[in-house]
Amino acid sequence: MNASSRIYVAGHRGMVGSAICRALKAAGLPTPITFTSAELDLRNQAAVQAMMEREKPTHVFLAAAKVGGIHANNVYRADFLYDNLMIEANIIHASHTVGVEKLLFLGSSCIYPKLAAQPLQEDALLTGALEPTNEPYAIAKIAGIKLCESYRDQYGANFISAMPTNLYGPGDNYDLNNSHVVPALIRKFHEAKERGDSTVPCWGTGSPRREFLHVDDLAQACMFLMEHYDGKDHVNVGTGEDLPIKELAETIRDIVGFSGDIAWDTDKPDGTPRKLMDCSRIHKLGWKHAIGLREGLSEVYSEFKEAPDAVRAK
Repeated sequence: MNASSRIYVAGHRGMVGSAICRALKAAGLPTPITFTSAELDLRNQAAVQAMMEREKPTHVFLAAAKVGGIHANNVYRADFLYDNLMIEANIIHASHTVGVEKLLFLGSSCIYPKLAAQPLQEDALLTGALEPTNEPYAIAKIAGIKLCESYRDQYGANFISAMPTNLYGPGDNYDLNNSHVVPALIRKFHEAKERGDSTVPCWGTGSPRREFLHVDDLAQACMFLMEHYDGKDHVNVGTGEDLPIKELAETIRDIVGFSGDIAWDTDKPDGTPRKLMDCSRIHKLGWKHAIGLREGLSEVYSEFKEAPDAVRAK
């Protein structure tokens, strides 16, 4: 990418897309091509095709997706499968037809089998059953990987895929009905502290282990891969370090300054027992994360506290 590149960021208002836009600006690259969902419905094939023919991007970051936590994935199964299939298929196909130089598709660590050997290696894909609660989303993301591979095999397209671990950071979703674990815990502990509650309820047993990556680190990895990686195989992006959800909750409780107890609701699902990424491939390429978990969580909580109540509640 250079000063004459036309860079399209799909999903620029989301947590990942906005981080990529910040990274592009910091690198002195041109302001990316962006459209809000009101301006362009990415599920509409004709609209996406017309936009791509009009804008003629040279590089595409495909960060647009319908996302959510365990509850949202489990309840809105058809929406998660249909919307994500349409978004990725429309953008990937249109990128091929207009001759995009390079496309980066962003997936998720949930593509791997529920009981895959840890840490999760890229070649574990399609070797076992998926976690049932987020299977539709995972299937859509697997389809996106295979679309990139197939357009490469059939047409020689330089389409690559990156699979991030669990993300957190600026622009996260704090809606308790469909948020991920970090923003949900931050909001729960903060509001409990404000109310003077003695306990905070949390889902599951707290025993599953998770890995967390700051979204600004992911954005740097995306920039790195766009510049330095042209391979067919998808690439894991994470820290290579994990911790129990119980420890995460206790860390966030400490950062927020909530002095009460955590009440674990063991009737609620835990999800996948462990999801630790094997990041040796991207490490060998020369990239590693820079933001430590406690440092990142502290920054995010500071931003959360400063945000208006209406923004925090979304």
